[in-house]
Amino acid sequence: MRGIETGPGQEAVTGNGAPSGSTDDALDDTIDLHLTEEVIPLLEEDPEPPDPGPGTGDLLDSVPGWGPVTTPAGVFQLVPVRVERDLPLLTRWMNDPAVAPFWGLDGPAGTTAAHLESQLAGDGRSIPCLGVLGGTPMSYWEIYRADLDTVARHYPARPHDTGLHLLVGGVADRGRGIGTTLLRAVADLVFDKRPRCARVIAEPDLRNAPSIAAFLGAGFRFAAEADLPDKRAALMIRDRALRHLLPPNPHSGTAVPATVPGRFPER
Repeated sequence: MRGIETGPGQEAVTGNGAPSGSTDDALDDTIDLHLTEEVIPLLEEDPEPPDPGPGTGDLLDSVPGWGPVTTPAGVFQLVPVRVERDLPLLTRWMNDPAVAPFWGLDGPAGTTAAHLESQLAGDGRSIPCLGVLGGTPMSYWEIYRADLDTVARHYPARPHDTGLHLLVGGVADRGRGIGTTLLRAVADLVFDKRPRCARVIAEPDLRNAPSIAAFLGAGFRFAAEADLPDKRAALMIRDRALRHLLPPNPHSGTAVPATVPGRFPER
């Protein structure tokens, strides 16, 4: 599964999640969660999320019906992709030189179309969406069942783990903290709409230091490095059990926080 950044790595990630070398400064201001003796058992015991009751069999609990949420950057909504409507926009984003090395979908429209259609024709384990902020499509998301994806072969997956891939499409929306703000909001949305999901997973490319910083700033923790089929990735996890420990989201979408220096063409 391709990620937002998220291809083979050229930088190592240290035990604290920071890429080594000159990229250390990119991560200096990310959230540092100190796990106390009271919190660590919560992760080790893996408490079962509340049973949501009878379901519809939808593998992702009806992403199209999740609705809008208010974020510090404005009203945001995930809108499932329609190829006939959205292909020109997504093809343009995929051919951005800042995006192509991480997504690998540059080229003619048919390349992007095939990537979208393979998800839309599947069993619903991955839902491609436009991220619409203030009424304007500005990002591309893939919400997927990480426990049913190839990434599950590379970490101790748990039932209903949910993965995120993100591409911030507009250059004007990169490097302003919007990616961090929306990652946090969408992870919260997953927890709100998927009661059986205890963890949100991401696997950004190790070369993409701004992407890793954005996930850290959104409350994810670095768990491991993983050799995925199309990249060397940083496995990032956000835990439902630690949700209450996050401070209020400080990003307004207008400031330039140190957590996301430069561009954020995630995958």
